[in-house]
Amino acid sequence: MKPANSVLSSYGTSIFEVMSRLAVEHGAVNLGQGFPEGLEPPALIQAAARAIIDGPNQYPSMMGTPALRQAVADHAKRFHGLRVDPLTEVIVTSGATEALADCLFGLIEPGDEVVLIEPLYDSYLPIVRRAGGVARLVRLQPPEWRLPRAELAAAFGPRTKLFILNSPMNPTGKVFDADELAFIAGLLVRHDAYCICDEVYEHLIYDGRRHISLMTLPGMRERCVRLGSAGKTFSLTGWKVGYVTACPALLQPIAKAHQYLTFTTAPNLQQAVAEGLGSPDAYYHGLAADLQARRDTLAGGLAGVGLGVLPCQGSYFLTTDIRPLGWGGDDVAFCRHITIEAGVTAVPVSAFYQGGEVRHFARFCFAKREEALNEAIIRLRTHFLKTDA
Repeated sequence: MKPANSVLSSYGTSIFEVMSRLAVEHGAVNLGQGFPEGLEPPALIQAAARAIIDGPNQYPSMMGTPALRQAVADHAKRFHGLRVDPLTEVIVTSGATEALADCLFGLIEPGDEVVLIEPLYDSYLPIVRRAGGVARLVRLQPPEWRLPRAELAAAFGPRTKLFILNSPMNPTGKVFDADELAFIAGLLVRHDAYCICDEVYEHLIYDGRRHISLMTLPGMRERCVRLGSAGKTFSLTGWKVGYVTACPALLQPIAKAHQYLTFTTAPNLQQAVAEGLGSPDAYYHGLAADLQARRDTLAGGLAGVGLGVLPCQGSYFLTTDIRPLGWGGDDVAFCRHITIEAGVTAVPVSAFYQGGEVRHFARFCFAKREEALNEAIIRLRTHFLKTDA
């Protein structure tokens, strides 16, 4: 038999799928895969149901419904001060992962170099490679997750076409600050490169911090492509509604890729998301406050068990150091062990790296119901401390 595509066939099943299957098999509290619970806005679900009954239910424009594209533009102005033309600078996609694929297929040629920061979301590297890009990896090290400026500058060169920036960052919870963003902006200008800004967790940010979109910095408006996700903003990950904002020169090739991938997105979901993006400030502030409280609940519980809990500034993930427990194996073995033996599932952070020595950290998702978080803490205490008190 002739072989399948050598790039995609070389990858295994996503670690999130693997751990979620294991969680189901063993009846574990699943704090591994990042899907939220108990945060879904009822009004948006009702809006989607109403829209599917009222119609239309045929193909909307491949660029997205006018209502949602206008809502994305309004959102960019409201939260980031960006003036966006909804007709020429916004496209709706079937999730942010599709948006990422559209951007990479549309913007890079085979042989172009793409700079990425590890730990990285697992879909980045396969799509870069399938698009013909050459990955240049720069590593953040726990527990500080400090931007290694010299290494990042060295990764840029004459063949650099793109940089991918994820902030707030999965899995670290890091939020890049103004000084770090200014340094990145300088590299993009110096090397005439573009940036895909994965900002799907833009509203999931804590402790009074402010998310800064790289696109808002001087000289970045024409170099940045901004990705957003209704799944993250409205805790409706199964809807798979994403959106891309970019200047017309960049959006045009991205749209060309989009039309041959998913082409369009369910119109009733687009209508509901359009309504959701216009939610009052109280919704956005309440979402962050709720998740911050859940973060603190889980962080305190995990620390009480004996794990080293790293700071989390954004997203809905906590990274923990498993070594204080006296665990002698690696993070993959640890996550399998607690799933099977303690009934709690996490994800090994080494899955977000391309090898190396980062083998002692596990990621827990705190965007779960309070009772699930408390049950997970009790199970871990019972297992490691032999007590449920």
